Amino acid sequence: MSSTTTDERLKTESFLARFLKRPELGALAGLILVTVFFFVTADGSMFTLSGFMNFMQPASQLGILAIGAALLMICGEFDLSIGSMVAFAGLFFGVCVVTWNLPLLVSIPATLVFAALVGAINGSIVLRSGLPSFIVTLAFLFILRGLSLVGLKWATGGNTQLRGVREAVEDDWLAPLFSGDAFPDLFNWLASKGLIDTFNSGLPKVPGIPVEILWFILIALIATYVLLRTPVGNWIFAAGGDKNAASNSGVPVGKIKLSLFMLTACCAALVAIITVLDAGSTDARRGFQKEFEAIIAAVIGGCLLTGGYGSAIGAFFGSIIFGMVVIGLTYTNFDQDWFQVFLGGMLLIAVLFNNAIRKRVTGER
Repeated sequence: MSSTTTDERLKTESFLARFLKRPELGALAGLILVTVFFFVTADGSMFTLSGFMNFMQPASQLGILAIGAALLMICGEFDLSIGSMVAFAGLFFGVCVVTWNLPLLVSIPATLVFAALVGAINGSIVLRSGLPSFIVTLAFLFILRGLSLVGLKWATGGNTQLRGVREAVEDDWLAPLFSGDAFPDLFNWLASKGLIDTFNSGLPKVPGIPVEILWFILIALIATYVLLRTPVGNWIFAAGGDKNAASNSGVPVGKIKLSLFMLTACCAALVAIITVLDAGSTDARRGFQKEFEAIIAAVIGGCLLTGGYGSAIGAFFGSIIFGMVVIGLTYTNFDQDWFQVFLGGMLLIAVLFNNAIRKRVTGER
């Protein structure tokens, strides 16, 4: 008698079933809810082109950090030092352009390499000692913040802020790639055609796209492609899911984790370069508590605290939620301190939601 039982491996899931297992689902749903909330409660100007740029700017700076944090979390590790790394890399970058008078063509790669070396030290200690990355990077959070204070006092003769960056790079051809607004001619043309809002003088209210938004989108696209379309992405998920099984299968777990620590530090350095150039100065409090916001954005985006599951595009949406709430509250009559309540609430909801998704994916009860 022939068997009519269908092999489990041949069964196909519906699109809806696959969609419900996606890690970024919670962040996407949260983004929709937050958008609806502010659409109802906020001043209408929040959803103009100018308002959109206002909340996307802080979202982009946080998002660059969050995507790096998300990749590392998927691999099963944390980096609590990335906020302090923003200040430390900003110090190094400021010294390069102001104290040493180096051009951006040298200062930017040097800053990224410097950050990567610090990230490699972080990762090496974690891998060689076997200590939790939470503890090691927590120590570096204080070490790098303290070194930023000491370094700034050395570089400035006693101050905790280094000025003169804008004057040092004002004629540098690389500056527009990391500072200011992109496509100003396009926005002037749109204003002349009456397609975007203008001042009485005829100049556009939005002079261009802040460059950090373009960097944010580019990094999100690259990270998503790597995770979903390359062997390296498979290695990242495998190393975070079960590092022993991954290692036995030939995955270079140590190299992958070390590389991601370096990448996360480089993301912090990129944010440092962008913010220092925009502000024209650097200080010891730059990036303060951004490590926690970046990890929360990654968790909201679907990353499990246990590793092996997550999404770069989820961190992208999670960061936009942050930006919308931080800036959006200024368009309402609500006390802006409600942001702190939102922060904790979203983290708790995201962890509960991600845990439910994990059980659905793994079949746990």
